[in-house]
Amino acid sequence: MSLWRLEWLRLRRTWRGVGLLAVFVFFGLLGPLTARYIQEIIERFGGTEGVQVTFPPPVPADGMIQYLSNAQQIGLLAVIGVAAGALSFDATADIAIFLRTRVSSTARLVLTRTAVYAAAAVVAFVAGAAVAWYETWALIGLVPADRFLFGTLFGALYYVFVVAMVALAAGLVRGSLGTMVLAFAFVVVPQVTVGLVSAAKPWLPGHLSSALAPLSQGTAEAGDFVRSTVLTLVVIALALVAAIRLLDRREV
Repeated sequence: MSLWRLEWLRLRRTWRGVGLLAVFVFFGLLGPLTARYIQEIIERFGGTEGVQVTFPPPVPADGMIQYLSNAQQIGLLAVIGVAAGALSFDATADIAIFLRTRVSSTARLVLTRTAVYAAAAVVAFVAGAAVAWYETWALIGLVPADRFLFGTLFGALYYVFVVAMVALAAGLVRGSLGTMVLAFAFVVVPQVTVGLVSAAKPWLPGHLSSALAPLSQGTAEAGDFVRSTVLTLVVIALALVAAIRLLDRREV
């Protein structure tokens, strides 16, 4: 059995792939509903006597923004957690020895697992975005298809970057929990520090994570994300090279 087929079977039989897909699809369903009925929800469940909260009428972009607000938080944690479980194969000595003695090279193992889990993250994100786009059209209005496609493409690349950061973190620490924490820091810290500098923000990988929102609003164009796309591709390549070297040199 090939390593690719083994990883796909592992992803499916452990229900990790299904769970990841379910998270994003759920938020794809929830986002437009929240955007459409937020006024009614607040009046029914969150109102305070004597205080009236009024929201402007929803626009199509609101459905996509609500989807992203959840995908960028819980969805991000789900991707990191699932990928960390697969890429932390040195967490226990028995598993590490078993894999390293049966796979021709560390590079092959790292690249295969990274590709499989990056693909799973991309499929989950795109599926959730497609559900949100359709439901937004049904409840609020249509987000132009070209803007949706570009925003989804940029967002998908961001999740490939996230899985690459997990691979790099796995090369620096052994355990799954440590890998998750370090990968989360790699992904989030630059965005909340360097991202505060307005001139640097358009270059950061995190700029791609929310591309679907301004594109849906019509406040940005696809060309505005070229710089972050190029830098993200470079960072992904460097992270994978570093992860392979670190894991190859590690003593089991």
